[in-house]
Amino acid sequence: MEPEVLGAKYDKIAQWWHDRHVDSAYGMSQLKRALAFAPDGGKALDVGCGAGGRFIRALERKGFAVTGLDVSQEMVALASKNHPGHRFLHQDICTWESDEKYDFLVAWDSIFHLPIEMQNPVLAKLCSLLTVNGVLIYSFGNAIGEHTDQWHDDTFYYSSIGIDKNVQLLLDNGLSVVHLELDQYPQTHVYTIAINKEAV
Repeated sequence: MEPEVLGAKYDKIAQWWHDRHVDSAYGMSQLKRALAFAPDGGKALDVGCGAGGRFIRALERKGFAVTGLDVSQEMVALASKNHPGHRFLHQDICTWESDEKYDFLVAWDSIFHLPIEMQNPVLAKLCSLLTVNGVLIYSFGNAIGEHTDQWHDDTFYYSSIGIDKNVQLLLDNGLSVVHLELDQYPQTHVYTIAINKEAV
């Protein structure tokens, strides 16, 4: 799915998403597990930040300056309004480039929307954006391949290369996997935490 198409789909539900997730507990225990591996302070990147809310506040409490990326312009507008002290960009992670390195990187329920051919290069990019000691947490699906689902009277695209290939890509890019969990079993939702190899 093209990023502008995906962005437009999320534009339509941005306010609903904000209202549902701004104070949600969803994903917080997983994020807190990852934050326990990270030092206080530094720079954090949230890929697919949505409207902000709970994750941004948790990063803020840990002392991070946050940059958020999202393909939905409406989500970015809400996140900027909710968290004026941080930076939010209407960008596609497939094409976005940065000279900055980040101490903490989260991509929660976002990169599973990527075209399947972009899974490998985007994951390699995320690894390359980490500092030494940098921590990466992201979620993905273990249903290998591509599929679409109906949600909010619309069609959303998903893709995954599965657990084994995700882990191999992390190892190939110099990271060490410190946690991997199929956390919504029997659903195929997976999250992993990995750290720059030099830090372990």
